[in-house]
Amino acid sequence: MSTAQSEVNPSMLSSDEQRSAGRQLTIAMVALGLFALGLLWLWLVPTQTGVSQLLLGAAALLVAIPVVRSGWYSLRYPDLHGITDLLIALAMMGAWATGDLMTAVLLPVIMIFGHVLEERSVIGSQEAITALARLTRSRARVLNKDGSITEVDNTKLRAGDRVEIRAGDRVPADGRVIEGQASLDTAPITGESVPLEATVGMEVFGGAINLDGLLRIEVTRIGHESTLGKVISLMQSAERSKPPITRLLERFAGQYLVLVLLIAAVTWFITNNAQAMLAVLVAACPCALALAAPATAIAGIAVAARHGILIRGSAFLEELADTTSLVVDKTGTLTFGTLRLQEIRAQSNIDRDVVLRLASSLGAASSHPISRALASLMSSDQHLALTEVRERHGMGVIAHTKQGEAALGRPELFNSIGITAPAPPAHDGPIAGVAIEGQFLAWLLLSDTIRPEASMALAELRTLGLNRQILLTGDRQSVAESLAKEVGISNIQAQAFPEDKLHCVTAESQHGFRPMVVGDGINDSLALKAGVVGVAMGKGGSDIALASADIVLIGSDLRRLGTCIRLSRRCRHVLNVNVIIGLGWTLAIVAAAAFGLLGAAGAMIAAILHNLSTLLVLANAGRLLRFQESLPKLKPAGQKY
Repeated sequence: MSTAQSEVNPSMLSSDEQRSAGRQLTIAMVALGLFALGLLWLWLVPTQTGVSQLLLGAAALLVAIPVVRSGWYSLRYPDLHGITDLLIALAMMGAWATGDLMTAVLLPVIMIFGHVLEERSVIGSQEAITALARLTRSRARVLNKDGSITEVDNTKLRAGDRVEIRAGDRVPADGRVIEGQASLDTAPITGESVPLEATVGMEVFGGAINLDGLLRIEVTRIGHESTLGKVISLMQSAERSKPPITRLLERFAGQYLVLVLLIAAVTWFITNNAQAMLAVLVAACPCALALAAPATAIAGIAVAARHGILIRGSAFLEELADTTSLVVDKTGTLTFGTLRLQEIRAQSNIDRDVVLRLASSLGAASSHPISRALASLMSSDQHLALTEVRERHGMGVIAHTKQGEAALGRPELFNSIGITAPAPPAHDGPIAGVAIEGQFLAWLLLSDTIRPEASMALAELRTLGLNRQILLTGDRQSVAESLAKEVGISNIQAQAFPEDKLHCVTAESQHGFRPMVVGDGINDSLALKAGVVGVAMGKGGSDIALASADIVLIGSDLRRLGTCIRLSRRCRHVLNVNVIIGLGWTLAIVAAAAFGLLGAAGAMIAAILHNLSTLLVLANAGRLLRFQESLPKLKPAGQKY
């Protein structure tokens, strides 16, 4: 039985709902005590029935207050829970009218106990949300501008704050590592059992635990904007999720109520049995059906979050299970989206370590993307000392070292400074050369590296029925074809602008496919919105893409796409079973009540059977919590040099 307090604002904090349930439980216990006293008095002093009736009447009046209040509210704001409130209120008043004080007391008490049991069930969102909320609360060591450290509650952090995280501390908020190196346990957020090696420049999530080392991070997202904050918000909204069958019944809630009243009236007219009539009213309460979707959605979202998947709503229960094609972006999705050194073509008798150190040192002197990629090859303490650094715009960098003048840049740079260099090798990506003291050393071939799990993830999706896969990228045709061949995609659309991507996804839908769109960039946002389901890469994805997507892969692991599909189909199956339980059980109890099969205490038996159906729904949804998926371990993407 729902309450007016919990229905006024669906997004009200769980603590308010728990207090409301606690008040109802207290009222039910007091009423039950008065009821027991009334029966005891009747047994001890059978001649003084007036006192017994007075005690029973007081108990019935006590539980009538919340029942009538909820029923009155439900007249103004009807839904499936409201129908339950109205039917219980009518059944209770019917028991009053027929002088059946025992039913007038026990019926609301049984329903209140059932409601409290729902609130405290394993699937109840309060427990799951509270458990997640504990991960978001911690202390943070804030680094002040004068070098001092202030310890504050992490709720007081702001974007841009710099915090220190010692070994054993919990990361207080999402942020970017600016100093240090450590192993982080990210299992509560991304579902990865293997610790994450956090280094400078990496994004870390609030709630992760620092296993060793010392980190300093710059806070990027806090509160509801953080990863865990979004999971909590999604689980709260999942309580209000409704499958099509629920929305259909709510559309005809008024007609359903009239139908139940007609069945109850006919039962009374034919049997002249007040208990049968009251039993029909109680049996028709659609609580189990109202719980079917929220229980399944909460369990599904909780399991998804455990596997590093952020789901924005219960739409995945209805849509993701039916996707039939995949439209996937390249840069930042199938690839890491950052340039990496793939190969060194060095001249004979040239030490490759010398080439790497020189290229990394010169790269650190420039802000060009190629230079930044080369600068990261070695730590700053391994860089050579440079003087007289000169950057040729669009060509490269020249600087003096102890060994002489060094140069890093495009082929045109060496022609301009009079250094003879061999012809650059054919390569679909950036090429940089390195020279020192007039001698050309090597060509450095860079490219965007394919994620090591990409081929495996796409092959797995094909086994799940997504055989039609399209690579959609703004990159050159030759680059797209090379990558598509490596990951097993035959359909390619290269050099695509954002509007081209949108038209491609729209055409998929028009041709009868149900596309799942996966991307990470601003240019993917339109396509993500147009797909049946949009999936964004959470690690490094743009804010617009994340906002446009229905699902976010927190750790950007493409293998989780298969997990999404399997979990969605499991949720769909559980939801269908729950709807069958809700509808079938209700119809069976109504039929049994109408034909007088529930006996002399029909209303109370109907109430007990009604609560049993809600427990069956919750137990069935609880099976989702056992969903486990261990992904095969992958070796890190290696470099060819």
